[in-house]
Amino acid sequence: MKPVIVVGAGNWGKNLVGNFYHLGALAGVVEVNPELRQGVSATYPDVITYSDYQDALETDVQAVVLATPAAMHYPMAMAALEAGKDVFVEKPMCLQAEEARQLAEYADKHERILMVGHLLLYQPAIAWMRDYLASGKAGEVLHVATQRAKLGKVRTQENVWWSFAPHDISVVLDLLGNPLVKTVQAHGHGMLQPKIEDNVHVDLEFELGKTAHIHCSWYWPLLQRTTVVIASEQMLVYDEVLQTVTVYDKGVDDQLQNRDQGNWCVQVATSEPLKIECEHFLHCLKTRERPRSDGWNGVAVVEILAKAQEAMGG
Repeated sequence: MKPVIVVGAGNWGKNLVGNFYHLGALAGVVEVNPELRQGVSATYPDVITYSDYQDALETDVQAVVLATPAAMHYPMAMAALEAGKDVFVEKPMCLQAEEARQLAEYADKHERILMVGHLLLYQPAIAWMRDYLASGKAGEVLHVATQRAKLGKVRTQENVWWSFAPHDISVVLDLLGNPLVKTVQAHGHGMLQPKIEDNVHVDLEFELGKTAHIHCSWYWPLLQRTTVVIASEQMLVYDEVLQTVTVYDKGVDDQLQNRDQGNWCVQVATSEPLKIECEHFLHCLKTRERPRSDGWNGVAVVEILAKAQEAMGG
């Protein structure tokens, strides 16, 4: 039996449906919207569709993939875990840190696979940076700065922080080695709607003095998606738009003098990260290995999301 039912076939869910189908793993799709459900049936006539989530949970299919509104993630993921299913849930994992912890604890206690859709962790360029930093060639990692900005679709129920930042928080944690956060400072500006921030800056301080800065905006003139890593010996810049990683062999020596020994661009694989992410979930279903973006990774991201929102007064 094919192992996966995808719940939600909307703007992002349709991408998950397509990937799991082409990987030969799609057993069914749950979609409450009749037009979207008919579209799935027309495109994938051999795939069972459901209008009721409970009907899908009562099948023998091993896992569910949740591409539903974030407010529904906790009750739907918990219902799936309680039904004995493994779960892939899109970001953000939950809207409350306590709910995220409950899911992670339940999954561990009942030996269920729980994976969160932190897509950038499966981006080949980020994987290369992670491995390169772990090799020690760049020295001690001191600071990570990310920017995710464009003139984008403005939401009315969530701000840019909750919409954009889960990607970058997961990358920051990954590249810094998943340290514990000590302090969170945040400033947001709701330019278009009161109390819904369109432009957000967040500063994070971690154990052992490591720091990070995250900027996200959907009211911005340029398309900018970058990750900058400052280490003691080298600096790395990932341009997500151009899909390039540049290593700068520069810094400051013991005499506080600038040192610059040039830079080079790294050739990284161009594999589709969503396909890699879906393949990783299927691999974990078979082997029972803990996913790279497991439930506790989801908890760490939601905790930072919530602390920054609180710091912004929301």
